[in-house]
Amino acid sequence: MACYKIDGVTPVVHPTAYVHPTAVLIGDVIIKQGCYVGPGACLRGDFGRITMEEESNVQDNCVVHGFAGSHTIIGKHGHIGHGAILHGCVIGEDSLIGMNAVVMDEANIGAESIVAAAAFVKSRFSCDARSLLMGSPARLVRQVSDEELKWKQTGTQEYIDLTTRCLESMVECHPLTEPEADRPSLKTGYHKPKNN
Repeated sequence: MACYKIDGVTPVVHPTAYVHPTAVLIGDVIIKQGCYVGPGACLRGDFGRITMEEESNVQDNCVVHGFAGSHTIIGKHGHIGHGAILHGCVIGEDSLIGMNAVVMDEANIGAESIVAAAAFVKSRFSCDARSLLMGSPARLVRQVSDEELKWKQTGTQEYIDLTTRCLESMVECHPLTEPEADRPSLKTGYHKPKNN
């Protein structure tokens, strides 16, 4: 990983967390146990603090940042989808932020909530637990169902497992010129949700 100290403040990564070598960590970033940070993610703690609580994940090409004095928090089992942007906000425990969604300054996403892909959550927006947010600007559509929460938790467990898989078996390599005759396949348990 590209890791940078600034103004004497060094990122912290728990030994059980996995941060991809192409991710960038700057300054006041705290990544707790069992977390996953994907390829191309950028966590810039050069103004405010960024904390990833236990077993949360930040996927490929996400950006996490905040204004001076802010504290961006991703709660335990928080799940931040590909390309999402978090800026000075709080993501509640066991919540999902969909792909390419944006959550702005001082927004507070309640626990077990889902922010739909490409949603835009305005500054200072706040919602209760188990809120389903969609649109631009994001609005409360309804409560997250038990089935949706279970789907989210299954996906998060896959990323918790991926953290272990990466720590144990991911290594840089050269590509093959053609597939092997007995090429293995990856076996994971993640499934897409049913239509809402």
